[in-house]
Amino acid sequence: MNDTIFQIIILIISVVIHEVSHGYAALWMGDVTAKYAGRLTINPIKHLDPLGSIILPAILVMSGSGFVVGWAKPVPYNPYNLRNQRWGELFVAIAGPLSNILIAIFISIFIRIGVGFGLTNTFINIAITAIFINLFLAIFNLVPIPPLDGSKILFNLFPKLSLRIRPFMEMYSLVLLLGFIFFLSKFLVPVVIFSTYLLIGF
Repeated sequence: MNDTIFQIIILIISVVIHEVSHGYAALWMGDVTAKYAGRLTINPIKHLDPLGSIILPAILVMSGSGFVVGWAKPVPYNPYNLRNQRWGELFVAIAGPLSNILIAIFISIFIRIGVGFGLTNTFINIAITAIFINLFLAIFNLVPIPPLDGSKILFNLFPKLSLRIRPFMEMYSLVLLLGFIFFLSKFLVPVVIFSTYLLIGF
């Protein structure tokens, strides 16, 4: 039970940072929507989605699925306010997964340095869990299914393809997303495990 609580806490912190990163990226690009909505804060209450931040992660952890994933309420932004209309939305989309990757790298560096100073196994296990969750969030969010960041990246890189498939994908986004989570996301686990060991080095 304690492991479950730790995993959910780490997930909540990670998805909040993920969403706030989107907001600050949009602000840096000239859009103040997230700022005026009060979403440029790490206060989790402002960001939590009952299904994506609590219920689904708890079900996945307690069912022994081998992975934990979730989401927060998307930080609002207006793409038409971005200074760079061609690449602005792409930059905002990348900011979320990039924040999770940077968190994982920072923690892995801390572990590598701290091992020589007698870090306890309990602390190391929690830190490795945090790395795994953040890498999973980053890779999961790069999947090109709306409303995940990967879809925005895909649509911005290939605008002509976007015109053909975006309406269909957005119409059935919930079905596609839940189908991926419950039937295909397990295939991301080996990639995340390999990436985690690559970062920590043991």
